[in-house]
Amino acid sequence: MSGPPVKRSLTLKGHRTSVSLEEEFWQAFREIAKAKNMPINSLAAEIDVERDPSTGLASAIRVYVLNHFRQK
Repeated sequence: MSGPPVKRSLTLKGHRTSVSLEEEFWQAFREIAKAKNMPINSLAAEIDVERDPSTGLASAIRVYVLNHFRQK
């Protein structure tokens, strides 16, 4: 089982924001960014632009990670 969410800062469109994710999601998110050969901030910015405004960024990242590995 995972521990509590870990808060980390990301830069989106030149602004810092904090996102809390469980460590397993952070690791998977970094793995996806590395596989796409892009910085984690760039991948987060893409997810941020595509998410529904009523969905929080952390939730959008979790769903993105889940969908990425489901498609494999």
